[in-house]
Amino acid sequence: MTTNIEREIKLRFESADAAREAMAAVRATPLRERRLQDDTLFDWPDRRLAQAHQLLRVRQELGTATLTFKGAPQSDTMKVREEIETTAGDPVSLLAMLDRLGLHAWFRYQKYRQEYTRGDVVLAVDETPVGTFAELEGDEHGIIALATEMGREQGDYILDSYRGLFLKKREAQGLGMVDMVFEA
Repeated sequence: MTTNIEREIKLRFESADAAREAMAAVRATPLRERRLQDDTLFDWPDRRLAQAHQLLRVRQELGTATLTFKGAPQSDTMKVREEIETTAGDPVSLLAMLDRLGLHAWFRYQKYRQEYTRGDVVLAVDETPVGTFAELEGDEHGIIALATEMGREQGDYILDSYRGLFLKKREAQGLGMVDMVFEA
């Protein structure tokens, strides 16, 4: 189990190539290859986690699953929240356990993620159905320094979740999609 305080921002890019060029420009070191992450959010029928601005996520990638709890975001210039994670080698059993506990899947989202590192900051290039983003996660000074080096300022920081970004795009474009997944 890993418990920490997550501190992150997202930056929007026109394309995955543009985001990767930004990683090269700040001399970020490749950390993990591009892969599909398939995330599902869970809650009880009374939506108690959502009402408390918390979430429980199962991320499936490369045959494993990561169970993540995220606490309510704190007011800040960045997204700051408690994060507790653990991995499970058997995603099917993990999903069955959540079901037996009365938790239900209520939102699914996908992205292709490629990760880099520089100093104490992990930089991810996320290709999603609603656009391409770089997610910077680490300590506040490192995030600000890298964002500035990329030519970005606080007004460019996106603090919204991928679900929030999806809902805004769905509403703006009148999309009927329920989940943020790639077309088959």
